[in-house]
Amino acid sequence: MEIVSDKPIDPIEVYGLIKKHTAGSIVFHFAVVRPSTENKTTNSIEYCANGDVNEELRTISDEIRAKWKIEDVLIIRRLGQLNIGDIISLVAVSSPHRQEAFDTCRYGVERLKKMSTITKKETFV
Repeated sequence: MEIVSDKPIDPIEVYGLIKKHTAGSIVFHFAVVRPSTENKTTNSIEYCANGDVNEELRTISDEIRAKWKIEDVLIIRRLGQLNIGDIISLVAVSSPHRQEAFDTCRYGVERLKKMSTITKKETFV
């Protein structure tokens, strides 16, 4: 499942969204706004859509499903202005085995960082 939202990501809620009928492992990665970048103190970051974000997320999910034998993958990407500590994105993977879950989640995180349909504008203190 892929979700693009301007609403905060609720960790408890998203646990209920991922399928886990055959899972022996579920790995969640939450990317958050960090307090500084390149020795500058961050005030906030604004993420904007610059193309079809939903389609790019579907492509990432399809790549994951083609490469690994997993039960489910959930990718959520926020848009809008986010403050320090806010969750930017989530990649969650359920799998019968932990190694596949970890490897798949890492791949998903790396793919999100390379998205071309989202731009970011950081403001600093």
